[in-house]
Amino acid sequence: MRINCFECQHFFITWDQRNPRGCKAFGFKTKELPSAVVRRASGMECAKFTPKQATGGTSK
Repeated sequence: MRINCFECQHFFITWDQRNPRGCKAFGFKTKELPSAVVRRASGMECAKFTPKQATGGTSK
């Protein structure tokens, strides 16, 4: 299963043009998706992936 960082609560976008994506769980910024960096470094899928919670907002 491929991890989609955009669906993880630890994923964030940075202001750093060289490293625009980050992972709060592992504490790093990268130009790639953090899950790709974790997979390459460990050989495993990201163990800290946590799906985002539904906001429960109302739409009009």
